[in-house]
Order: sequence, then C-alpha cells, then structure tokens
Amino acid sequence: MHGQNPLDMALARRDSRMLHTVREAIAHGDVLLAFQPVVQAREPALAAFHEGLVRVLDETGRIVPASEFIPLIEDTEHGRILDCIALERGLAELASEPGLRLSLNMSARSIGYRKWTETLHRGLSGDPTVAERLILEITESSAMLVPELVISFMDDLQRQGISFAMDDFGAGYTALRHFKEFNFDILKIDGQFITGIAHDPDNQVMTRAIASIAEQFDLFTVAESVENASDAQYLTAIGIDCLQGYYYGAPTVSPTWRDDASKRASA
Repeated sequence: MHGQNPLDMALARRDSRMLHTVREAIAHGDVLLAFQPVVQAREPALAAFHEGLVRVLDETGRIVPASEFIPLIEDTEHGRILDCIALERGLAELASEPGLRLSLNMSARSIGYRKWTETLHRGLSGDPTVAERLILEITESSAMLVPELVISFMDDLQRQGISFAMDDFGAGYTALRHFKEFNFDILKIDGQFITGIAHDPDNQVMTRAIASIAEQFDLFTVAESVENASDAQYLTAIGIDCLQGYYYGAPTVSPTWRDDASKRASA
C-alpha cells in the first residue's frame, strides 16, 4: 500500500463498504422499491405510470439511493441478483394493484440470466394483465453493449404485451442504425438536458432534436429530472408527453395505492 494515493485509498474503502452493504442487504432481504410518478404533461394530476426504483437498506436502516451503489455492482453478479429482486417486487406490486402500470429498470446483462427469466415467466403466468402493465427500462449505454441481443429480447417480450423504455437517452452513444432497429416504445430524455431547460438555449435545441427523433419513430417521450414549474411548462409546450421528477413527487417506499388498499380492506 506504500505510495498509494490517499484519495484512491479512501475511495476504495468507501466502495468496499458499499459492496458489503449491498451483499448484506441481499442476504437479509433488505431490498425494496421506491415508486416515483411519471405524469401526463398536459394533465399532471394523472400518472401515466410509476417507476419502481431499487433501493437497499444499510445496517442502520437508512435507505441507500441507487446512485450510491448501482455503478459499483452493475457489472457484477450482485447486479443481476438486484435486477431479479426488483422484478420480483415489481411483479408482486402489479399483481396486488390491478390499476397500476409500472416501469422497472434492468441491465442488458440480465438478458438470458436464468433466475431473471424464471421470475418474469412466473409473474406473467399468475396474472394475464401484468404483461400489458409492465414497462422494462434499459439505459441507452446498457442497450449498446449487445444491441443485437437486446433487439431480439425486446421483440420476444413485446409480442407478450410488455413495453420497453430507453432510459437516460442522450447520456450514452447510440448508433443511429441500432436506434432504428431497437423498436423501443418510450424514450426517456436524460436529466442533463432537462434541468434548467426553460433558461438554457443549448438544452432547448438538444431536447427539441430528441423530441423530433422520437416523433419520427413514433416513440412516447418522458422528460426526466423535472424540478420546477418553468421547466415543466417549457417541456409541455414543445410536446413532451410525460414528465418525471421531484416537482411531481419524490420516490417513496409507501405509495398511495397501498394506503387506499388498506382503507378498502378495513372498510
């Protein structure tokens, strides 16, 4: 360790602690979903769907945001296991709430992962309406790792009624020839283009260009990271279909539909 940069050592210790936290959370079942609404731009009181975001609990019971652990485990077996757990939790939520439409994140690396596939088939067989209410989100960068495999995978599941969203569009480097072949249903515009867009001419040009691509390929558009009224108004004016961000609601582990279900059960 002699001569190693102190900053590198501190970062390595932090990453090691976080990997330990994830391993322990998986082992003890301390993994859950936080739900964030994706609202209709022109009728923001109505949620088009909700996104289920995977979270883990640390040893103190603190909910750890995905940004603190996903980059560390995305390429590992733990990443595949978390994809499976998120899918299992999400399918259970869809089964218990018939009016819910839910998107769940997955890595392209989970395609062909046996446990993930088994979890999906089990969830779909239990309720014939689940497939049409499930959206699978794959990041642009993940999709580009194995585009041919992603295209085949999507085609198979879309025939069963499942929709697909390309997440964080603009953050990666999609080859346009693959974009044309992917056949996603939803395009989620990365938050780096959305934050402060009402007063940022560069981001306005980029987002309008992305919206034009989406329109050409008949894709439903979602703007991520919407955090104030002026940005929401601008995005609505240029024709973005749906908006997601803290302006409309933070991710919560206690969604309102569970409260409604409890009230119905006790009535």
